[in-house]
Amino acid sequence: MLRSNRWNSRSEAGSASLEFITAGMILLVPLVYLVLALSALQGGALAVEGAARQAARVYVQSPDEATATVRARRAVAFALEDYGLSAGDAEVQIECAGGSSHCLTPRGLVTVTVRIGIALPLVPDLLALNQSASVPMTAESSQLVSRFGSLG
Repeated sequence: MLRSNRWNSRSEAGSASLEFITAGMILLVPLVYLVLALSALQGGALAVEGAARQAARVYVQSPDEATATVRARRAVAFALEDYGLSAGDAEVQIECAGGSSHCLTPRGLVTVTVRIGIALPLVPDLLALNQSASVPMTAESSQLVSRFGSLG
C-alpha cells in the first residue's frame, strides 16, 4: 500500500521548532519571574529575621536604654542594607517583658519586632503600584538580659 505524502507537505517544514520556541517562551517567562519573586521574598525573610535577632542581641548588651535603642536601630539598618533593603521603610518595635519601663534589668526579657514590606521585582513605580505589590514581612526575636547586668 502506498503512503500519501499529503500530511508531510513542504509548507509545514520547520514549524515544529517554531512552535517549540513559542511554547517554551510562554512557559519560561512566568517561570523566570516566579524564581525572581521567590528569591526576593526569601532574601527579605532572611534580612528581617537577621535584623530582629541582631537588634535584640545588641540591645541586651548595651549599658543603658538610650544607647540600647540607638544601637538596636543601627543594627536593624545595617542588617537590612546588607540585603539591599532600605532601612527607612522598616518599623522597629522594642518591648520589655511584663510591660516594665526598664528593659535592662537583670534577667529581663527584651523582644524586638521588625516589620518591612518586600517589593515584588519588576513592578513599576507608576501610580504607587510598588506599594500595593509588596509582601509584608515580620520577624520577632527575644533575648534575656544577663543576670550580672550590664558590664560594659
